[in-house]
Amino acid sequence: MTTVEIEYCVPCGFLSRAEDVQHALLTSFGEELDAVTLETGDRGVFIVRADGDVVFDKQQDEYDVDEIVRSVRERL
Repeated sequence: MTTVEIEYCVPCGFLSRAEDVQHALLTSFGEELDAVTLETGDRGVFIVRADGDVVFDKQQDEYDVDEIVRSVRERL
């Protein structure tokens, strides 16, 4: 089973993005995931990790919920 962590910048207002990704992952994979957790951060961070491996980083990737879901699917 896979654990997904979504680290997001609180001062930047990225909570809604983090919740959108969390909802999409839970809707798509449900029981295939151990957990989808939200972790607060700062300095513009928005990173999604699956079992500790970065599958999305705002600094390197274009924000796309569907692409994030596909990246997590590859880890399942």
